[in-house]
Amino acid sequence: MKLEQIIAVRAAKTLYRYEDMAVKVFNKDYSKADVLNEALNSARVEETSLRIPKIIEVGKIDDKWAIFSEYIEGKTLAQHMAENTAKHSEYLEMFVDIQLDIHSRRAQLLNKLHDKMNRKISESNFDATTRYDLHTRLAGMPKHKKVCHGDFNPSNIIIGENNVPYLIDWAHATQGNASADSARSYLLFMLADDAKTADAYLDLFCTKSDTAKQYVQKWLSIVAASQSVKGHEHEQELLKRWVHVVDYE
Repeated sequence: MKLEQIIAVRAAKTLYRYEDMAVKVFNKDYSKADVLNEALNSARVEETSLRIPKIIEVGKIDDKWAIFSEYIEGKTLAQHMAENTAKHSEYLEMFVDIQLDIHSRRAQLLNKLHDKMNRKISESNFDATTRYDLHTRLAGMPKHKKVCHGDFNPSNIIIGENNVPYLIDWAHATQGNASADSARSYLLFMLADDAKTADAYLDLFCTKSDTAKQYVQKWLSIVAASQSVKGHEHEQELLKRWVHVVDYE
């Protein structure tokens, strides 16, 4: 198989188009367990009837793990938002509606969000006192069983034919509290230096889901600690500030 048409390049993976498939090829040192977990997450989410590219197979190309899935023709919602700023509010509303649809689904075999967050807090570089405080905060948060994308941002939505959205990149999917998923989306907008969209998103999510903004904000320190484990240097200062903030206005 000769892969030539590159769709996107990420830090540890490259996405290609090959005939009617999208082929995600991971670096040689990428964790086998993480590759298989991503494929398994996608397979489990497929069973919820959400519109996602179906997994075709998992294999190796030149001794690198690869995931083969359906190729969806279209642009990402992020591209649409950048190219048509006049429709920004309309696109943001679509974004929230899609996220609420995800949260309405159940997939009982997905990993639990609370377990993942506990593990990430333990893996973080914060001191023992801060980690204890974060574990305590997490223990006090309600446990739900809603499908949570875990990396929900406009670049993970492809707008296909007839304006139909498809959801991609389920590597971080869990079942748990929807407000944690929302807090992470808010965090991703902030890390992208788009505070205006972050605030508009949070207002819209809380209005449409009838959720108190303070409740979503209580998750911010927890999801910030989880994000810090990724080790992106340019994010660390902002994440540390969020981890150490207890009350939000």
